[in-house]
Parts: sequence; structure tokens; C-alpha cells
Amino acid sequence: MAGITNAEFLNNVIPYGFDVVTLGGYSLDEKTIEASQKIIERGRKEFHFELDKIIPHIESEANQIKKTHPNVRISANVRSINPEPIIEASKIKNLDIIELNCHCRQKEITSIGCGQEMLKRPDLAEFISQIVDGAKSEVSVKIRANVEGINTLDVAKIIEDAGADYIHLDAMNPDVFDADWKLLENVCKNTDIKVIGNNSIDSIDKVKKMYQCGVYGFSIARAIISGTLNFNISNF
Repeated sequence: MAGITNAEFLNNVIPYGFDVVTLGGYSLDEKTIEASQKIIERGRKEFHFELDKIIPHIESEANQIKKTHPNVRISANVRSINPEPIIEASKIKNLDIIELNCHCRQKEITSIGCGQEMLKRPDLAEFISQIVDGAKSEVSVKIRANVEGINTLDVAKIIEDAGADYIHLDAMNPDVFDADWKLLENVCKNTDIKVIGNNSIDSIDKVKKMYQCGVYGFSIARAIISGTLNFNISNF
């Protein structure tokens, strides 16, 4: 989660059983950096670095994780209105996955066409394809489900056709405080891309339920945000 998922935090929680961790999300260009500053000014935690400092910072964070946990794969969740900064970030040493943020719903980010607003871009396929073609790491795209006016399965197919390696799907259900299990299963059944399921994972039973939907893997955010986890995921 923004402002929290840095190397120190991730090094502390990896022993709970994580084999992939995500840094960020980070803003990579002038417009998204400015938006991050506005988010901080209204009191929300957020990563914020000057344009010439963000790439060295991510590299330093990745190096700290690899030094302590050399077998753990590292992803960086990033935002940019253009693909070039994302491609540049993918070249960072020790970064295994670059993840395009099509997920953030903070108004400062969506107002400049980033975050979940990316899902409405008519050139989304071309945007992702450019990243895939230029990236030196694997490519993931994190999306939020059930965004108004967006068909989640259609977007998932666009991401798959564009050549991304993973869809990181926050299966948000706007009506209940739980994942949209039917939607998650529908995406898994109707695409061949590796789906990383996210939302409401706070128990082993929820992990099992997510795998029953057909996911390749799962991610945990809120349940680990305190720095502890009250269930063991090592066997998954």
C-alpha cells in the first residue's frame, strides 16, 4: 500500500511465507509526481521522490531486499502517463517484475488519466505492448475490478493480448466487503494469462477459495499491513 511497502517493511514480512513482494506504488513522471505531492498535502501516506531520484531509490530498495532474501522475486508498482519511464524502471538491477498501476483511485491520480482511469484509455493495448516490447523484466498490470463503465473481463483480455505476463486483479466488489469471487473465476476461466488474485485475503480459507477460482497466485495487502500475519501461507 502507498507509503508503506518499502524494503524495510517487506524484509520484515517475507518470513511469513511470501516468495514475491511489491515495492510502491511509485510515480515516475512529472505529472504523477505532482499528483503524489497533492495526496501527501491532504494527509494521506504516499511515496514521493523527485524525478531524478526515483529510479535510484527503487534500485536501492530492491538491492536491500535481495541482499536479505536473495530468492524472493521483486516487483515495483509504478504510475506514468507515458510508457517510457516504466520501461526505464524495468531495467533496474534486481527488479524481476515491473507492474503498471491501473488500479489507484485517488482523485489526484485519476484526474490526470492514471490509476484506474487508465482502463478507459482507447490506446491501453498499445500502451501495454510498448512496455512489454521494451521491458527488461516481466510485466504485470494491476487493475481494479468493477470500475464503473468498464467490463473487467474485456480489459483482462486486452492485457493478455498486449503480451503482459500477469494480471494482478483486485477483485473489488462494490456491494460487499469481500472479493467478487464470481468475477475472479470468470476472468481465470476465460483468459490464459497468469492471474494474481487480490482482495479480502485474511485467512487460509480465503486463500483456498481464491485458488478454487483458478488463480496462478494471490496477494495480500491489508491483512499484513500491521507487519504481522495471523496465518501461515508457506504451503501455498
